[in-house]
Amino acid sequence: MKSIIIAIFILFINTAFAQVGINTTDPKSTLDINGNLSVKVVEYNGGPGWAATPIDDGVYINLVPTASNVEFILPDASLVPGRIYILRNISDAENAVIYTFGADATSGAGVEFYRGDGRNSQGPLGSVIMTADIDNNGGDITKTLIFISDGANWTYGHIGL
Repeated sequence: MKSIIIAIFILFINTAFAQVGINTTDPKSTLDINGNLSVKVVEYNGGPGWAATPIDDGVYINLVPTASNVEFILPDASLVPGRIYILRNISDAENAVIYTFGADATSGAGVEFYRGDGRNSQGPLGSVIMTADIDNNGGDITKTLIFISDGANWTYGHIGL
């Protein structure tokens, strides 16, 4: 009986610190994927001023701002550490405005946006502006952005050149 308990304990210890490998027998990380990865894609319509559409699902998110509904809001970064969103403004006519819960209009207070290149947010009151593709040429570098929560704030940057 004692040897069975010891064997179960050893088995539990080994699985508690295990790494998971998909298409690999020698994982190098907690999750090691040797192949393609698909993530959930969702689409959100914008909300009007002071009633921004919450972004709370998906990883790759298509944003659809319209003439009077251009606002979107990310969760409070302190509540979702490590969360990653890839946002794309798919409008050819309207900019999308990104806010966050937990923000404060006072610089240095509350949740803030930080550009990956070290510059501050470009939008008003701690927001980020994602431009529309008005010229129908693929848009500028803010048309698709990645947002990453560090557990206190959102860091963001463009994808590609």
